[in-house]
Amino acid sequence: MKFDSYESELLDAVENMEHFERIERYDEELIDAKVAARNYLTKSKNINIRIPEYDMLMLKRRSAEINIPYQTILSSLIHQYVTQKVKIALL
Repeated sequence: MKFDSYESELLDAVENMEHFERIERYDEELIDAKVAARNYLTKSKNINIRIPEYDMLMLKRRSAEINIPYQTILSSLIHQYVTQKVKIALL
């Protein structure tokens, strides 16, 4: 893989570090980085969907509690469903 000058400089800096320090909010930053990488590396399709207002309000509230965008949560739930990691409970 060929790196541009910025990537080469960054790689050299990491390889020549004597030690690393854990940043504040490490777990949150790690989740944000993983989500950003996943979103960047996968192609996606925009859709329109109707969701009851109450459900949307609660989704946004819960997503704010865990600091993950609600769109990411919806996308994750859809992915888990289509890969059969979660099942829909029939009422």
